[in-house]
Amino acid sequence: MSFLRNTALAATLLLTSLATQAQKAAVKPAKAATAASPAATNALLWEITGKGLAAPSYVYGTVHLICPTDLVVTEPVKQSFGKAKQVVLELDMDSPTMMQEMQASMMMNGGQNLQQLLSPTDYTSVGKYLQSKAGVPIDRVGTLKPFILSSMLYPALLGCAPASYEATFVQMAQEQKKEVLGLETVQQQMGFFEKIPYKAQGQMLVDMVNKEAEARQEVQQMVTLYKAQNVEELRNMTTKSLFGFQEYEDVLVNSRNQSWIGSITKMAATQPTFFAVGAAHLGGPKGVLALLRQEGYQVRPLR
Repeated sequence: MSFLRNTALAATLLLTSLATQAQKAAVKPAKAATAASPAATNALLWEITGKGLAAPSYVYGTVHLICPTDLVVTEPVKQSFGKAKQVVLELDMDSPTMMQEMQASMMMNGGQNLQQLLSPTDYTSVGKYLQSKAGVPIDRVGTLKPFILSSMLYPALLGCAPASYEATFVQMAQEQKKEVLGLETVQQQMGFFEKIPYKAQGQMLVDMVNKEAEARQEVQQMVTLYKAQNVEELRNMTTKSLFGFQEYEDVLVNSRNQSWIGSITKMAATQPTFFAVGAAHLGGPKGVLALLRQEGYQVRPLR
């Protein structure tokens, strides 16, 4: 596989949800359940019923990059997946054109490059880090969007060659001959990040390099929250990460949640569906679970 395909794959695994940023979070004491926090029960798998659905559908919260030893497909997930007739991810990850679409959207517009965005000192620091941790010369990737470059740092921060729940579900769907669909197109998802200035993306990349210890700690604490199935804390921490885009939360998280609901309800009404989205999209008053309840559906945790 070529270098560009490796880069595209890393970006794809991250771009399947903003939760790559949203789920990186420092562990804080859990807040008491309130009416605005409907997902207070710790669970990643939720059953959707009611409002005339002939059969239940399911929504599962993923983390897009995780060490293989921490990737666990539980028996309830297997059973729910088996009952579903189709699988819906944030992106249609078994599309034969997805990689080409990703590659076409990875470069900065207007001929910009990383050297123009960063100070000489920061450019040197990022270059050394990319070379030592990812084996990538910075002059070969300097025209890539900075958040794409950030994705290449995650194996070093996780301390492993990451696995992906999305890739796992695609494989399961193929084995069970289920159709895989997406809630968004590659162009739509990349478009959300186009609303973040390259300068801000570049600063996040610099912060991840210069504050590696803090970034590594956040990633590991995210994994702890995820393994505890604490979707509320994952959501609560989206505004507290040292390395996120908090000022763009409505664009990158809340508005996407709202736009997904129409598709989720239509697909669930057609046939039983297994939905898988970033876990940080589930909780909170503007999360997928709360929005489904507002639409009149019953949503209950399955453990």
